[in-house]
Amino acid sequence: MKKALSNADLVQENGPERPDFKVKLFADMDAATPADSIIASSSSGITMSVMQSACQHPERSVIGHPFNPPHMIPLVEVVGGAKTSPETIRRAMEFYASIGKKPIHLRKEVVGHVANRLQAALYREVVYLIEQGVLDVADSDTAVCWGPGLRWGVMGPNMLFHLGGGQGGIQHFIEHLSGPMASWWRDLGPLTEFSPQIKQTIIDGVAQEAEGRSVDQLAEIRDEVLLGLLQLRANYTEPSKLPKAS
Repeated sequence: MKKALSNADLVQENGPERPDFKVKLFADMDAATPADSIIASSSSGITMSVMQSACQHPERSVIGHPFNPPHMIPLVEVVGGAKTSPETIRRAMEFYASIGKKPIHLRKEVVGHVANRLQAALYREVVYLIEQGVLDVADSDTAVCWGPGLRWGVMGPNMLFHLGGGQGGIQHFIEHLSGPMASWWRDLGPLTEFSPQIKQTIIDGVAQEAEGRSVDQLAEIRDEVLLGLLQLRANYTEPSKLPKAS
């Protein structure tokens, strides 16, 4: 490792998700790399404040959490630790953007970062609705990917609700529809764990929905659709192809 990292400008580590392992790994990488290089972590659950705790140069350590499949999904969550410098954050953001990623800066450390927390929040309600017998596994997937999921592939929830407010935009939406939405929040399921029964229900339901297709076959379908969506989005995000404001 020392030979491999001796001239590195940036290191992206993907070691096991164990705090003791990460702390030692970061200390070893810190000793092996030039003092001005960046050491980034793909960790999805361990904070940088923990991982950088044994480093001599903790200011250049940062979370750069990609999203699966990382070779296709542009999102990278950039999060500093207690000792990470603002300059490291800036350089990391610039680096990920330069290779075609979409970096976002998390101003605070939170367990699971942001995207995984959003996934977990949605999936908790999906599991609750299945458990309550509201719908089955296949229909829960249909509800997400053929409903809001299609819109989320185009714009985020804030912008979509801005459109949902009509000509009054987000202000109209907040004034007239935030009340009903808050009432739905209060009715969301209190589920906080997977019971053995719901685990098996989901396993059986996914097997039925897969219809005998292997994981590799399903991944091929996912990747082909993702590539098409990414290309379509590129057509609408390049400045030269955007419609002019009237």
